[in-house]
Amino acid sequence: MTKLTGKKAPTFKLASTSGKIIDSSKIKSKYTVLYFYPKDDTPGCTIETKDFNKLLPKFKKLNCLVFGVSKDDMASHKKFKTKYKVKFDLLSDEDKKSIKAYKTWGKKKFMGKEFMGQIRSTFIIKNNKVLKEWKSVKVKDHAKEVLEYIKNDQ
Repeated sequence: MTKLTGKKAPTFKLASTSGKIIDSSKIKSKYTVLYFYPKDDTPGCTIETKDFNKLLPKFKKLNCLVFGVSKDDMASHKKFKTKYKVKFDLLSDEDKKSIKAYKTWGKKKFMGKEFMGQIRSTFIIKNNKVLKEWKSVKVKDHAKEVLEYIKNDQ
C-alpha cells in the first residue's frame, strides 16, 4: 500500500454531523486527526470513537481537530453520535471519494472470505501534509497512541 506520510494531504469536502460541509482546505487548526472506520455502532468502531471522544479535551489543548470518517449516511452518523454523546464531527463519505483518496479502501478478509471494504486507518495532518498514518489499526489504546504522537511533535 502506498504511504501518504510526508505527502500533501488529499483535500476533501464532506457532510458533517454539525450540518456543515467540512472543507479540508479551510481547516485552521494546527493538527487534524482523520480516522477512517468501517461502520457506525459496530464493536471496534464504537470503542475507537469512544476513546477519541474521551481524549477530545486533550486533543483540543494541542490545537487538534478530530474527525471520524465512514461511508455511512448522515442518518446513521447522527444516531451513532447521539447514542454515544460524541463531541466531534463524524463525516459521511458515501461515494468513497475521500476513502479512496486516502487509500483506505481495499481487500479485507473475514471468516475466510475476501471482499472490498474500509480498512481502519488514521492520519495526522499538519500544514496540509500527512504527518503520520496508521493502517489496519487495532483499536485498543489507538487514540492514546495518536495523542502521544502529537504531544511529541510539539
